[in-house]
Amino acid sequence: MSYQVLARKWRPRTFHELVGQEHVQRALVNALDQGRLHHAYLFTGTRGVGKTTLARILAKCLNCTAKGYGDEGITSTPCGECDSCRAIDEGRFVDLIEVDAASRTKVEDTRELLDNVQYAPTQGRYKVYLIDEVHMLSTSSFNALLKTLEEPPPHVKFLLATTDPQKLPATVLSRCLQFTLKHMPPERIVDHLARVLEAEAVPFEESALWLLGRAAEGSMRDAMSLTDQAIAFGQGRVEHADVAAMLGTLDQRHVLALVEALAEVDAARLLAEVAALAERAPDFASVLDEVTAVLHRLAIAQMVPEALDNGHGDRDALLALAARFTAEDVQLYYQIGIQGRGDMEHAPDLRSALEMSLLRMLAFRPQGVPRPAKTPLPLRGDPGRQGDPGADAGAAAAPPARGPAAAPEVTVPDPGAAAPVASVPVRAEPEQPAPAAPEPAEPPAAMGPAADDEPPPWVAQAPEPEPEPPVAPPVDAPASVPGPAAGSPAGTAEAEPEPEQASAPAKAVPSPAEAGPPSVAPTEAAGARPREGVFGHADWLAGFEALGLGGLTRNLAANCVVEDDDGTRLQLRLDPSLSAMKADIHIERIQQALAEHGVARRLVVEEGPLPEAVETPRQQAERLAAQRHAEAVAALHRDPHIQKLQQAFGARLIESTVKPAAARH
Repeated sequence: MSYQVLARKWRPRTFHELVGQEHVQRALVNALDQGRLHHAYLFTGTRGVGKTTLARILAKCLNCTAKGYGDEGITSTPCGECDSCRAIDEGRFVDLIEVDAASRTKVEDTRELLDNVQYAPTQGRYKVYLIDEVHMLSTSSFNALLKTLEEPPPHVKFLLATTDPQKLPATVLSRCLQFTLKHMPPERIVDHLARVLEAEAVPFEESALWLLGRAAEGSMRDAMSLTDQAIAFGQGRVEHADVAAMLGTLDQRHVLALVEALAEVDAARLLAEVAALAERAPDFASVLDEVTAVLHRLAIAQMVPEALDNGHGDRDALLALAARFTAEDVQLYYQIGIQGRGDMEHAPDLRSALEMSLLRMLAFRPQGVPRPAKTPLPLRGDPGRQGDPGADAGAAAAPPARGPAAAPEVTVPDPGAAAPVASVPVRAEPEQPAPAAPEPAEPPAAMGPAADDEPPPWVAQAPEPEPEPPVAPPVDAPASVPGPAAGSPAGTAEAEPEPEQASAPAKAVPSPAEAGPPSVAPTEAAGARPREGVFGHADWLAGFEALGLGGLTRNLAANCVVEDDDGTRLQLRLDPSLSAMKADIHIERIQQALAEHGVARRLVVEEGPLPEAVETPRQQAERLAAQRHAEAVAALHRDPHIQKLQQAFGARLIESTVKPAAARH
């Protein structure tokens, strides 16, 4: 017996053998079981997805005689053994008329076909007309078919198949029950090929099947034909090297090697991989396309890991590779790759264009910026005033969290009132460095007039903020004061007997867990300095804005709480739902920013549920913003002009549009 190709040998003969197309299978099975049969069906889809196969299975279901010869014999599970089923499988069933519309496009052919519609079936229960590539019929042929297609005899069923339904007239589409068949995903193709090769006793490598599944481009028939070719090419075996050589496609492992070189920031390895690729004479434009496609999948793996497909059989490898990139890197590399693809036509040769695109990715990566923590795109606030508003707001919120004993001594007003005082000591300390260390009580006396002479310091000093220089002098202050500042009674007694400086000292005291020398409190609030050798969560809240973080690094830090500090290792806790943001580069930026502000620790970020009673910097900022918004809304409601407008014209205040002035907070 002659050899039968796999595509024909393994053609499904029942709905249960059908691979994929569950939506079509379900509708047809239910219609057959319930006896709700339409007179015309239209199957659309690309080549090799099962249009003709579905039509033949449906013809078998309509004419199977295993359960009887009347209409009660119609079934969704044809037996495959009766005369009608065997005749349809062998292509010799008289009442199944298969027409190739591509070769019979004339109206005369259609009229000849319709002349026999009125006659009853010869052998089966129904006379089934299977018209393949129906979109190739001429306009006259469609017009001749319309009346019969709308009201055929009860013993006639029309099954139409096409790869281009857009070319069908709307009058034909409205007369048919249309089913659109989907592309076969590579995963389903690989599973089916594995079962077929196991049944055929052909040794194979799974990676080779993934190459065949991608090359098939959603067509199961193409996949079976390519498998036949691969078996012949590999002398009875299907191996990765043979299939790659047969298809002449770029091996995905080379693309992953290029991406790994990008992850390692290894330009030498990058060029070596391109040189190795050049020996295979690939299409370098296709190589860049594959690299950008992998970057796209890496972005999906970082943001929504469960949505990452396994279409290339490398899902696990990509998930591991995604952890080695930051989201900024992936987005930047993808944009450079897309732009490089458009510039290839202007390059002297494609290889140099590919190399320049890859090297440009490394040259412009965000980690190459001298100060990566100072990103120009913060999520909120103004980086120019990163030392003023947020730190002071954190300082105002810190005392109730860590200093229950000191809370009765400090009157905490609204967050905006504490802003000026926390900013002034940082600028005033460089002018009087000597008194700050030996005489902790004198700097507040010098700071009081400064705060009085400049009522709005956040405005007056805004044009010339110097975040870095003021940080240096206070470094020595905490180092020389930790002993007396450890919540000693002496420190508390010194802060109380100065009623004439109620505004400045009272707001300089709010350092969490202590009421030490007034000169230390503003520095700690602004710079998040460690006190007593321990960096607590209140310090984290108080000095978060002063760290100057931005972008995704700021977003990660703003959702963390301080869990433990042993002097050398600072542990933060992150909500597990935000684990996608955790990357080594962000942790390094946070650690560097803390070190620049005097908290030299090895930073560790662990995932775990956050305590309900503890507030993250993000939650604190949202709470303070809501408080300011409520105060602004209340102030507007009290405004006599607004009240007059409401009384005279029935005006209504849209509270969602109220924006507190950022400069005042």
